[in-house]
Amino acid sequence: MVKLPDPQLYFNKYKLVSFPQPDIVQLRHPVLLCHGYAAIAGLITPSPLQDPCMILRTHGVIAFAPNIVPYARIETRAEEWIERMKELKNQHGFEKFNVVAHSMGGLDIRYALHRLGADSHIASLTTIASPHQGSPLANFVLSTPDKVKEQLGSFFDWLGDRLYPSEKSDSVAAVEQLTPEYLTSEFNPTITDHPDVIYLSYSAAVGKGTKAPLNPIYRFQNHYIFEREGKNDAFVSVQSSKWGEHLDIKPISHLEQMGIRVVSDRKPLVREFWLELARELASRGL
Repeated sequence: MVKLPDPQLYFNKYKLVSFPQPDIVQLRHPVLLCHGYAAIAGLITPSPLQDPCMILRTHGVIAFAPNIVPYARIETRAEEWIERMKELKNQHGFEKFNVVAHSMGGLDIRYALHRLGADSHIASLTTIASPHQGSPLANFVLSTPDKVKEQLGSFFDWLGDRLYPSEKSDSVAAVEQLTPEYLTSEFNPTITDHPDVIYLSYSAAVGKGTKAPLNPIYRFQNHYIFEREGKNDAFVSVQSSKWGEHLDIKPISHLEQMGIRVVSDRKPLVREFWLELARELASRGL
């Protein structure tokens, strides 16, 4: 007699649970996601941090990922972030924001808090792979022959001006503010933390020195930074991205953090990171 498989084994795979929807994370303040030095990402998504924003919204977090000028000095970008905060506050009546800033965005917000009175808009600042101590990759870019640097700068300015015509791009000036020399000698000594704002940070490491995979396209810069500052996410080192209370080192590359070029088997890792971040803010009553 042929023994038939237990049908319950099949139905167990589809067993209904009471609440199959994603967990809700309740925050006191909405999240404002501030992107870094980027315009090419705008050719792929509506904003560089659109995917993380939608992950947060899936979990009930009120989140926004606006665009500002992609290639400009910190001072210019900081003023634009202030304008976005004012627009959202006027539109929705928010009191303050939990700002989550990626890469150069973290420097923009630190400047805004120190120089532009952004503490009236911000309850917390969480930076993700922000080059607080600079990135040697900026030095490498600036060390290219003047003609090559000029052509690259002209291209990125042209691209930035067409994707975001509201403000003139200045890509080379922005890179000059991302060097270790500028950040450690000029920016950090004068741009101090605001006592009424909580500062948190995440760093990331992939490729050389880790078990985390890296797209081969970024191998050279990953190794270049590793030789000078150790483990990194192919753009910013772990050492450079620590600021305030450092929470963790994530095995997620710089672009993956934005939800860009994430292969299918790593998407759960990226989603879990953003959910973890939201839960961290919730645990602090933010």
